[in-house]
Amino acid sequence: MTSGAGGAARPATARLVMWTLAAGQFLMALDSSVMNVSIAAVADDVGTTVTGIQGAITAYTLVMAMFMIPGGKVGALIGRRRAFVIGCCIYGCGSLTTALAPDLPVLLLGWSVLEGIGAALILPAIVALVATNFSVERRAAAYGLVAAAGAVAIALGPLIGGFATTYLSWRWVFAAEVLVVLGILVLARRISDAASRGPTRVDLVGSVLSALGLGTFVYGVLRSGEWGWARPKPDAPAWLGLSPVVWLMLAGLLLVWCFLYWEARVVERKGEPLVDPALLRSRQLRGGLTMFFFQYLVMMGVFFAVPLYLSVALGLSALATGARLLPLSLTLLAAATLIPRFLPDVSPRLTVRLGLLALLVGTVALTTALDTGAGAEIVTLPLLLVGTGMGALASQLGSVTVSAVPEEQSAEVGGIQNAVTNLGSSIGTALAGSVLITVLASSFLTSIEQNPALPAEVKQRTAVELQHGVTFLSDAQLKAALDASGTDEEVARAAMDANAAARLDGLRAALMILAFASVLALFFTSSIPTRQPRQP
Repeated sequence: MTSGAGGAARPATARLVMWTLAAGQFLMALDSSVMNVSIAAVADDVGTTVTGIQGAITAYTLVMAMFMIPGGKVGALIGRRRAFVIGCCIYGCGSLTTALAPDLPVLLLGWSVLEGIGAALILPAIVALVATNFSVERRAAAYGLVAAAGAVAIALGPLIGGFATTYLSWRWVFAAEVLVVLGILVLARRISDAASRGPTRVDLVGSVLSALGLGTFVYGVLRSGEWGWARPKPDAPAWLGLSPVVWLMLAGLLLVWCFLYWEARVVERKGEPLVDPALLRSRQLRGGLTMFFFQYLVMMGVFFAVPLYLSVALGLSALATGARLLPLSLTLLAAATLIPRFLPDVSPRLTVRLGLLALLVGTVALTTALDTGAGAEIVTLPLLLVGTGMGALASQLGSVTVSAVPEEQSAEVGGIQNAVTNLGSSIGTALAGSVLITVLASSFLTSIEQNPALPAEVKQRTAVELQHGVTFLSDAQLKAALDASGTDEEVARAAMDANAAARLDGLRAALMILAFASVLALFFTSSIPTRQPRQP
């Protein structure tokens, strides 16, 4: 293929490049969901607690968020393909370290640190390499496939993790990642790259400010479930009467402002900024980034709520839960790849709006379908709609953001874009989780208080227990806890009924918040162009 910006490849080579980049995106997203169903098994194997493994998952997200923007700049300096290859090597070393980890510190080094740094190099490079290897007319399809690969990985993660943990070992997942990385490295030589600008000074101050700002904000969001958003939860720390989450998010925003202010000063002094603030003056770029934020907020919220319904409320296994998510994956992949192929001249704005409407209808349909007598089949049609909406957004947004700036700045755009999607993912999961738990606790307590068959001391004790936190429990988990505490049959039956109703109330509230986010996103779609980008 030709070298240089915008080089168009022969069809066979272009397909190979597209699938290579999609495989990289798939791997990066897989680690965000593959071990969620195997946390207990991993904890037992490496001799730690469930909290320790959850901390490792959190740290992986945190490291990616901190280094995503500097990772995009590295690609601009040393070459996007070189950054991609180096990132894959670091990621592969992290996967191998994780697969062989004897204890939690080694697991943290491999999974959280090495894989997180590798992902921060790979993801921005993928955005830039699509721009380099495909003509403007073909980028929408390429970006659609790459984005769909990431979303499919998140959907298939529980299925893959559940299968490996049940029949093999969780370690085989990371061992298989090493093999996939080796395959990507072999195929990466076919990827074309624009000439790098040569050695230049790295903006270290900007790198530190961006890493601290994004890392502090994301860390605050990730701890919201444990500490509370504003009012501290029982036994949680409090700073000046408020949850630390408030102060961490404010500090993160302040550091991001300092970062942008510093970058503007660097530009004034004719220096080399980490990110040129002028990029964000592009209305089209801001619109695309906003849509990316809402897309990942809603997507990760759905991937949080629906598996809870299937695995906890209905008691399905990890394999069965993953299988029920397949309709979403299939329609997402189909919409992301087929819309650009068969409707190459469709309006991006119209497609994004229709995609958001499909998300809205899908989440509302899920909300209304949830019922105590409903089965797993009720999620199929809503997930088909949600997947179609996600695919419609994925088919347009990558091309929208990259076409908004000169091609030589595509790596920087990749860093910003992935930082925004990271924020959306973190907030979507945390928001859905906090709303779910808050409504669940309120609904459970209301059901108990309004039950005339329960004695007053039981109601009082229940209220006290809820003050110390409530979790999303299955019927089996709650029954085991009630039996262990010697609860009489009448009280136990009332608690089981209240818990079943409260679970559904919490899930409905979480899904309605996601539906509200879909509607809110529609107000920002006017920044999306109405015409597809074309070669000059």
